[in-house]
Amino acid sequence: MELPLVVGVDGSESSMRAVDWAADEAVLRKVPLRLVYASLWERYEGAALAETLGTTSEQALEDNILDTAARRAQRRGADLKVTTEVLPEDAVSALLNEGRNACALVLGSRGRSRVAELLLGSVCLEVAARANCPVIVLRGGHDNQAGNGMLRRIALGVGEEQQNSEALRFAFQEAQRRGAALDAVRAWRCPAHESADHPLLAGEPARLHEERAVEILESALNQFAAEYPSVELRRRTAEGPARRVLLDASTRADLLVVGARRRQGHLGLQLGQVAHTALHHARCPVVVVPQRG
Repeated sequence: MELPLVVGVDGSESSMRAVDWAADEAVLRKVPLRLVYASLWERYEGAALAETLGTTSEQALEDNILDTAARRAQRRGADLKVTTEVLPEDAVSALLNEGRNACALVLGSRGRSRVAELLLGSVCLEVAARANCPVIVLRGGHDNQAGNGMLRRIALGVGEEQQNSEALRFAFQEAQRRGAALDAVRAWRCPAHESADHPLLAGEPARLHEERAVEILESALNQFAAEYPSVELRRRTAEGPARRVLLDASTRADLLVVGARRRQGHLGLQLGQVAHTALHHARCPVVVVPQRG
């Protein structure tokens, strides 16, 4: 049985745009779409939501939020299989549980109110840091780049230990599905203390760091380039902090893919600075792909 693409719906316009995006993605992947609402959101703003929608909290939950989302998704593909469910859990627990049987989780990044937006932001971070499957967060402040395939380009951040990684495979697969080019980017920096006077780096400290970045990039990509020959691959190294380099890449992409290493037995949030920054500031949807090890 094919795993569904799961969308967290909270009634906000951001989550409805996430439904649109996910419906198109589900059609592209030929997988079912599952819409879920964590009912304990009501604890925070149920009364205000019910008043806004002019109905009771329960009716707003059942009739307005998921039904509206399902109808909206169905319009994106007549043959798309759409299911909905209200989950009596908090948003993080509900989404993490759903992620155990999903090909990916899709979330908006803005809530119905300022309080909900802050809460949703923390939900996105925690789910992205702990989920067993890829987590796709649609940056709500940049709707012009939240469309499927508009630029026909996927950006991929290549880290230090990403040979044979899930993030690389996800990026190549997504580029192949979309017929998009894949921009694989590796950032590099020359530490300030390494000057031309350094005995091992005399005259060319920056060149050595750049060459090392090229080697890492080639080593990481070679297997997948051979496995996905139809993908147009663009390799690029750039000087600067990885966070800045990838945010720049996100301005020219439909999707930014980054990896997040999961360490067995580690109970805290496992989300690096690069992924954390991308989720807050990227100019396009961001995919955080878990990697074991």
